[in-house]
Amino acid sequence: MSLEFLLTAFVVCLAPGIGVVYTLSTTLGQGFRAGAWAALGCTIATLVHLGVAMAGLAAVLHTSAVLFQTLKYAGVAYLMWMAWGTLKGSGGLQVEAAAPQRISRLVGRGIMLNLLNPKLPMFFIAFLPQFMAPTDGTAMMAELGVTFAALTFVTFLGYAALAASGREAVLSRPVVTAWMRRAFAASFAALGLRLAMERA
Repeated sequence: MSLEFLLTAFVVCLAPGIGVVYTLSTTLGQGFRAGAWAALGCTIATLVHLGVAMAGLAAVLHTSAVLFQTLKYAGVAYLMWMAWGTLKGSGGLQVEAAAPQRISRLVGRGIMLNLLNPKLPMFFIAFLPQFMAPTDGTAMMAELGVTFAALTFVTFLGYAALAASGREAVLSRPVVTAWMRRAFAASFAALGLRLAMERA
């Protein structure tokens, strides 16, 4: 496994996306531990997508317009629902201090958010072979994919730690809290719109 792969994967993981927004908003509302569980959920979904890619289902998804569109718009609807819930401060997506949510709920939301992104299996199909030799098989793809998932988890934990370090400062200022809630809601909505414009 090359250093080039590790650095490239780390940069990809750093890019703000659905998982980052979910981890940050959960951490601000419920603390680092909740953010860590949210990050775990997002990482589990990444492993599921890796399995889909390795099974060749990504190619099926790519060629089936109906399947792709169905999954895509389910993801868009879920992101818009998350945006509305965050804006209204309901459920587990409150930026204000909130009662701890069940671990299964935190992990489940992270899994659902990322599972409903039909681009992830195709990302693995396009990304991982760039760092594989022609003679490498599925074992190398699995190794690279699991490493990518581990980097995802570590990076999201870093985001959670960063959010937790400033949590008290944010929660002690109602005006800042209100704007943070709007920012997270807008982020979920923007991610939903971006997903809606994706093509297979």
